[in-house]
Order: sequence, then C-alpha cells, then structure tokens
Amino acid sequence: MLEVGRIGRAHGVRGAVHVSLGTDRVERVQPEAQLFDGTTWLTIESSRRVPGNSGRYETWIVQFAGVDDRNAAEALAGRTLSAEPIEDDDALWVHELIGCHVVDADGVDRGVCVAVLDNPAHDILELDTGHLVPVVFVTEHADGVVRVAVPEGLFDLLD
Repeated sequence: MLEVGRIGRAHGVRGAVHVSLGTDRVERVQPEAQLFDGTTWLTIESSRRVPGNSGRYETWIVQFAGVDDRNAAEALAGRTLSAEPIEDDDALWVHELIGCHVVDADGVDRGVCVAVLDNPAHDILELDTGHLVPVVFVTEHADGVVRVAVPEGLFDLLD
C-alpha cells in the first residue's frame, strides 16, 4: 500500500471532504476509485479539483460513498489515505531507491541512496556520501543500481 493523500476538513453539509492528494496520479480521486483510510475502504462517488491550488499537493473536494452528512465527513478528517500501487514501468518508488548504489554515466559508484528528500521542484536522492542528486537525473533503475546522468561538477561540490 502507498500513501496517496490525507483527508482534511469537511466541505458543506452533504458529506464531502477536502483531500490533499500527495501524488500526481489523479486517477486516485476519480469516481469508483477506492482508498484505504486505515480502518476501511472508501469508494469515491465524485471529485473535483479545488481551483487555484497547484504545486505538489493538490486539494480536491471528494464525496465518498456512504458519507452523507457533515458529521460523517468530520469523523474522517485527518485520516491518511492509502492505495495499491498502480503498475507503471517508468515510475520510481522511494522504497525501491533507498539502499541502491548510485552510479554516474562514467560507471563510478557515487554512494548508496539513504533517503529520498521531498522537494517542491523534484525529489532528491540523498547519498551516504552527503551528495544530493535530483531524481530528474535518474536514467535507469534495476537490480539495486540507480544510474544517473548529472551535470558536470555536481559530485565535486563536496570534494
């Protein structure tokens, strides 16, 4: 299961809630999608993007099946939403990157990824050497190795 969002405050009196979506996969909030709130599966009846919000965590107004009034909506506030992974061969998953050796275009092992830092522009690989590598430079990931093509001098910054 992957964390995909968080339920915020109630919206109106008919059971809708604000959902902060922590993924770029908007199909997570499409009608009939199912999300797990830690205790039960919730099915989305309808959703709409809140206008004027942008950035990494978009807010949506979501109506879940069976949540028909404000009291029921308020009871959901603060819950974390999870879902099964979506099959995507091009996706990079944080749990798959941590522990991998990071190798540059010349084949030099630059260290092990110890964390993936959340950053507004792009997530960043944190290496055990102290280097930081934006994920936009990842070219391949397989068999415990992350290959990167970084601008010249990036690895010289800490040397």
